[in-house]
Amino acid sequence: MIIDCHGHYTTAPRQLDEYRKHQIGCLCDEHAQPQKGDLNVSDDNIRESLENAQLRIQRERGTDRTIFSPRAVGMGHHIGNETTSRFWSEHCNELIHRVCELYPENFVGVCQLPQSPGVEPKNCIAELTRCVEEFGFVGCNLNPDPSGGHWSDPPLFDKWWYPLFEKMAELDVPAMIHVSGSCNPHFHATGAHYINGDTTAFMQFLTSKLFKDFPTLKFVIPHGGGAAPYHWGRYRGIAQDMGLPPLKELLLNNVYFDTCVYHQAGIDLLTKVIPADNILFASEMVGAVRGIDPETGHYFDDTRRYIDQVSWLSAQDKAKIFSGNARKVYSRMKG
Repeated sequence: MIIDCHGHYTTAPRQLDEYRKHQIGCLCDEHAQPQKGDLNVSDDNIRESLENAQLRIQRERGTDRTIFSPRAVGMGHHIGNETTSRFWSEHCNELIHRVCELYPENFVGVCQLPQSPGVEPKNCIAELTRCVEEFGFVGCNLNPDPSGGHWSDPPLFDKWWYPLFEKMAELDVPAMIHVSGSCNPHFHATGAHYINGDTTAFMQFLTSKLFKDFPTLKFVIPHGGGAAPYHWGRYRGIAQDMGLPPLKELLLNNVYFDTCVYHQAGIDLLTKVIPADNILFASEMVGAVRGIDPETGHYFDDTRRYIDQVSWLSAQDKAKIFSGNARKVYSRMKG
């Protein structure tokens, strides 16, 4: 089996975007009373949105299951307020749940959290619990910067985050570190802000005692771990200079990396630097990079092809990357 740990519902029916536009429009009306409202999305709408997109690509590329969550750039935690984010997250998560009910063999759910700048993460616990206990979701996406590029909330090792982490540990669900859209013109969302978020979270884990306080907490850092694998020697040296344990002991019981790296040389580096036990297969299709690489003639995000071509990985290592590690990290996943 091949499990893609990083998929977003980027092809959701148009009604979802229409709801969001209306919701944002109401923010300008000081007399408007926030209402959750309805999406009016049918099962056929959902099927049409997937059959010629994610499902077709699964069949063509020989992957079996996608760990599926709402569109990352669409989380938009910096937009509106706590109520805005709560209603929006509930709708997005309920839509993912419907996808997983319609296609239980193909998709398993991961939730968007109703984060909002300046609002304590403990306010996300109710939605996380609902999605895990009622919908059968196996994890969440955690935005380390709900401000959209201004980094105004405390870092991940701050006690500000601890109530949410306690609930994650209790439920035995991991979080994928994933920022959303950028409202800071310095940071292109997918080209800079995503990678910044990945790298920043890694460094916050390295310099904190988070995993002493939460020894079973698990995080997936997507997009190949941001800059971390490329600068592994720098991070090893920083840890050494700080008198910290080696990175394998310090982080690798809790932190994992996915394979959303869109060229062979990048995957080669990732698999040489990071142990196979800490790599999860992922493609993020249909995601940030959708075109064909003119140098290879294949889609950039056809990441299975890159793993298949890594000669130094044993069959056992590839089995871990393709499915074994996902089952370990997302331990609530069934089937």
